[in-house]
Amino acid sequence: MKRQPRMDGLLHMSAQEILYGRQPVCEMLLAGRRTVTRLMMADNVRRSAAMIVRLEKLAAKRSLDMETVRVQELDRFCRSGNHQGVAAEVSEYTYAEWHDLRETGATAKRPALYLLVDHVQDPQNLGSMLRSADAAGVTGVIIPGSRAAAVTPAVVRASAGAAEHVAVAKVGNLTNVMRDLREDGVRLAGLDTDAEAVLYTAAELTGPAALVVGGEDEGLGRLVRDLCDVRIRIPMAGRVGSLNAAVSAAIALFEVRRQQS
Repeated sequence: MKRQPRMDGLLHMSAQEILYGRQPVCEMLLAGRRTVTRLMMADNVRRSAAMIVRLEKLAAKRSLDMETVRVQELDRFCRSGNHQGVAAEVSEYTYAEWHDLRETGATAKRPALYLLVDHVQDPQNLGSMLRSADAAGVTGVIIPGSRAAAVTPAVVRASAGAAEHVAVAKVGNLTNVMRDLREDGVRLAGLDTDAEAVLYTAAELTGPAALVVGGEDEGLGRLVRDLCDVRIRIPMAGRVGSLNAAVSAAIALFEVRRQQS
């Protein structure tokens, strides 16, 4: 088993996480952010499968050994998760710094687009949002450091590995970030179900913008809601009163990008 050395020649000894699933592991290798200490493939995997061929090429490019193990061992290693015959032991997720994301948005050629996630607690929701954020080419995602889902292996899997490519900052106070963005001339649009909110296609979002998405149960917190420049809503024609938070975020993100283009 090969271990990737750090640039200073010392073994990376940070906390370890287990990523599993073909797509998440492939995207992790492609992103190259994490140190890989163990890369495993079940002995019953069909090696000619397209994703397996891609995975082995990515591993070879990073000079990583692919360890073949019995599928029962992989089941135990992944706690019987749906690993699809592939798993990796890796260093923990590294978050971006907010001031770096702020600088990126200020100097980017295209209008900045941030996704602010206000206390979303479901890993599936956060993972889906990160997948949409990656597809929309967001400048960065900002999440609170408490009472919210973090970027765990479950979130990486729910994002189909997109979390490995998105810059995510974890901050102590989301409202401070919102104030920073307002200073930078970024328009803050909060997703809301209130009938008084502006139709999402009618809001003016052509310049630098930040989409603010509330938690699953309570939506936007009061202070976060008050700091939004505009509250936007997605019209509902069915009997269910609102969309899933991740679905709403995806629709709104691509509307902002449409207006910005």
